[in-house]
Parts: sequence; structure tokens; C-alpha cells
Amino acid sequence: MSLASPPIAPASGARVPLWLLALITLSGTLAMHMFVPALPDAARHFQVGGAAVQAAISAYIAGLALGQLIYGPLSDALGRRVPLLAGLALYVLGGLGSMLAPSVPLLIAARLVQALGGCAGLALGRAMVRDTHAPSDAVRALALLNLAMMIGPGLAPLVGSGLVALGGWRAVFALLTLLGSVTLVLTWRRVPETTTPRGRLRPARLARDYAVLLRSPRFVAYAVGGGCATTSIYAFIAAAPFIITAQMGRPLRDVGVALAVIMAGIAAGSLLASRLAERVGVERLLLWGNGLSVASGAAFLVLELGGWLTLASAVGSMVFFVLGAGMASPAVLAKVLLLDARRVGSAVGLYGCVQMALGAVFSALVGWGGNPAMAAAVVLFCAAALGQACLRFALQREGGRV
Repeated sequence: MSLASPPIAPASGARVPLWLLALITLSGTLAMHMFVPALPDAARHFQVGGAAVQAAISAYIAGLALGQLIYGPLSDALGRRVPLLAGLALYVLGGLGSMLAPSVPLLIAARLVQALGGCAGLALGRAMVRDTHAPSDAVRALALLNLAMMIGPGLAPLVGSGLVALGGWRAVFALLTLLGSVTLVLTWRRVPETTTPRGRLRPARLARDYAVLLRSPRFVAYAVGGGCATTSIYAFIAAAPFIITAQMGRPLRDVGVALAVIMAGIAAGSLLASRLAERVGVERLLLWGNGLSVASGAAFLVLELGGWLTLASAVGSMVFFVLGAGMASPAVLAKVLLLDARRVGSAVGLYGCVQMALGAVFSALVGWGGNPAMAAAVVLFCAAALGQACLRFALQREGGRV
């Protein structure tokens, strides 16, 4: 099925500072990256195995997926501002509940609430970029937003490691709750409505919008391909504390340093995307970016199979993996946002759901077996290769040259 996408103009004069859009958007992912170095400490505190606390990561990513199904179409019907404020308030409450959780099940439940709130920023921040920028500027704006977003997650593991050393895993959630409160206040004061609401939310129309998108082979291929290309790195992120501390015998601070370096690779990829989008074209950008991830995933797998994996080689291969993901991410998102101008919110929500659902699967898969490095290597390579196949299929369906 083909989706029609007539050209549209940006929303009437509405503008949101890019730095604030970045702050709003990264609120959804910051809570995941900052908590990763705290996983071993939380496991020791609750006297459980690593897989039990890793479930808090998978549950968070799953919450990001589910929530975006709600916020996207809700924002099409009611506007962006009110759902965004409600989501950020929920994010603050979930962070407070995580900080006070007395058990692993309650921690996981609070993390789910935190994710359901945080994904409002993830979904609606992107939609606001589409609202306020002409289609010709969308890739560049999204790439710059992606670059700004990566500064926070890049520093988050280092900050998380420091907080764990100073005050334990609960200190991570104390800071996240504070940052969420600041973002809520800034959003309330500085963010205007950026779209014209369609009116009340109609479940039948929502189901019809999703049905139209899911019947589009191009949308499904972009969603699955984009999810594989961008969130497969969650497999390494979830396994990193156990690979580095348990398998390699390195101190906890090395987890924060390694993840910070890797996040810098995503930022570099986003910067490259903003510079190369017009020069090489969106199609080549997403294929070249994901192709680099495929090659890097294969290198990581070969290193582990050969017994040559070290901290330096693991971080090096992952930097190139996320460099490719950073290049592909804004290009895929721009393709999704431009598929159907009448269903931008629904498209963002459904794409984000597929993307994060795959991320939850990838992060859960590395908990299987007794070798986190091998599990991560297999997931990374297979996911990136599947992403390349899906992206090529989507481009062929729209007549793009690949």
C-alpha cells in the first residue's frame, strides 16, 4: 500500500529552542543510560543475580515502546503541549518511586511508570521538530537534535558511576527525579503548542491510522530496519557492566568510561549525518551508516570467537558500530516522518514503539546463557544485518536507488 505525503508547511510561527527540544527528548533515554553502571550495585543490594536487575532495563525500554503508541496519536488529536506536560509529570513520579523501591519487582514497576512518562519527550520532541521545520530541513534538524541528545547519554554512564560510588544506586534516581522536575518546569514555561489539534481522540480513527501504516510495506520495513539499526546497541549496553567487571575483571569506573566513549561515537555519527545528508543523499546515508554497523558487529563477533576480545577492542568495535547507528538514525526517522503528513504523530508513535520493542528484545536476549559477551556479539551482528535487509527493501519499494 502506498502512503501519500503532500508537502506541508511548518506550523504557524511556533518555535521551540533546539536545546530545550534536546532536553525534552533525552529525558526518555537518560534514565536508561545513567542506571546501567548501577546494575551490579542494585543486584548486590537486593541479593539477586544480574539477570533480575537487567529486567529493569528491559522493562524500561518496553515502557518506552508502549507509551509511544499513546502519545503520538494523542498529540495529533489534542496537541503536543498537554500530553508532553502530563508525560513529564509521570516521569518525575516514576523516578521518585524507583528511588524508594524496597524490592526488585517494585523497582521494575516504578521503572515502567518512569518510562511511560519519559517516552512522551522521546515521541513528541521529534514530532515538534517535524511541526516547526520544512521537510527539506527535517534531516538536518533531526541530526542536530540527535547530536545534542547524545551529550547527555554520553555523560550519563560516567555520572552514574560517580553517583553509585558516592551514594549507591538510589542516588542515580535522586538526580533523575531532580532533572525531570527541571525539565517539566522549563517545558511549562517555554514550550508553545506547535500543531493544530484534530479534535477529540477517536479510537476508531486511531485504529485506522495504525492499520494504514501497518499495511504499508515501506513503513514496516523502515520501522523494523530502523529499530534494528539504532537500538541493537542496547544489547551491549545491558551486558556491558557484566562483560567489563565480571568477564574482564575491570573496575566499575571502566564501565562508565567505556559507555561514555561509545556514546560519543553516536554523537559523531549524528554530526556526520547533519553534514552529509545533502551531499550524499538520505538513501546512501542510511545504508552506509547501517553497513558500518554490520561490519563492526561482525568484527566484535570474530574477536569474541577468537578469544581476542579486550576492553580496548570491545570499545573500539562498538564506537564504529554506533557511529554507523548515529548516521542512520536521523535518515531513517526523516523517511518515516515524511511518509504521511496527515499521520505524523501516529507514525512517530508507532515507529518509536517498534524501535523500542526491538531494543527491549535485544537487551533481554543478552541475559541468556553464561557468556554475556558472546550473547551481545551474536545479537549485534544479526540485528544489524536484518536492519540492512529491511532498509534496502524499503528503498526499493519507494524507487530509491540502492
